[in-house]
Amino acid sequence: MKDQLEQIRSRALAELADDAAEAAIENVRVRVLGRSGELTEIMRRMREVPPEERPAIGQLVNQIKAELEARIEVLQGRLREAALERELAAARLDVTLPGAHLPRGRLHPVTQTIEEMLHIFRAMGFEIAATRDVEDDFHNFAALNFPPDHPAREMQDTFFIGGGLLLRTHTSNGQIRVMEARRPPLAVVCPGNCYRRDELSVRASPMFSQIEGFMVDRAGKITMAHLKGVLTEFLRAFFGAGTAVRFRASFFPFTEPSAEVDISCLLCAGKGCRVCKQSGWTEILGSGMIHPNVFRAVGYDPAEFQGFAFGLGVERTALLKLGVEDMRLFFENDLRFLNQFQATVERLA
Repeated sequence: MKDQLEQIRSRALAELADDAAEAAIENVRVRVLGRSGELTEIMRRMREVPPEERPAIGQLVNQIKAELEARIEVLQGRLREAALERELAAARLDVTLPGAHLPRGRLHPVTQTIEEMLHIFRAMGFEIAATRDVEDDFHNFAALNFPPDHPAREMQDTFFIGGGLLLRTHTSNGQIRVMEARRPPLAVVCPGNCYRRDELSVRASPMFSQIEGFMVDRAGKITMAHLKGVLTEFLRAFFGAGTAVRFRASFFPFTEPSAEVDISCLLCAGKGCRVCKQSGWTEILGSGMIHPNVFRAVGYDPAEFQGFAFGLGVERTALLKLGVEDMRLFFENDLRFLNQFQATVERLA
């Protein structure tokens, strides 16, 4: 039986040469090491071996089995490595070939406008504060001195969403949120989206962007003159040093006195056109000194503190800045339109 085992080993090792194919290796594994293989059959016949020879025969069987398993593992490892090399060679990229052109993305023109505005305000010493889109009546209306019967509270203007909540109609809620949490001195701008029940048109949208700004300090330190100086500086930095600016008396519930701010029409250089209704001027934002009732709503003593606030719509400002006549173009995602605008952040870098 010992001679038979040596024959089995010699034949198997001969078949397991370095160039053995995968099928030949598998054939040896099944024929010799399998459940019904040659070594298994010999172990079943161990009863025929004299007792004194059984240990040596059993040791030889285990030795042959271990030797063949190790040899098979080496050969199978080589085959796996060769298959991997072939696979990698087939998938190899030719780096000398020209690559596919991937068009470079750009910031949306409205986002560009916001970034440019915020860049100017930061340079003027304002900090940026983001506030919530979903608001309650107090922060959106009551704290801003809107009386209960004000038209802006009606369903045709405001999106009410239940539970005493609504989608903010302006970013002025940021003014209330910041002043509730902090004490003056403050110089803050709050950018964000606003929502009103308007039809999308040439000059209006149910969702639009605003930037609310305010500055508060001890009484006497912040005056209407500071408001005019800040806004004039901002508008000329944004639209150009030669931009004419004028202030007109107006009314807003949350400021007193209040003023609307106009700039010379950029499309006609102040000569009069369809956009400016032949006036030569374009309304750009609303502003004023913060109303005492607003200070009281946030726990400020209006005899101790004084400040101004302003708010401007980003899309309408972008129309003038970029020379676009239809606001709807900003929301249609037409790449032929959007690709015309170089990123503002690149120009500011």
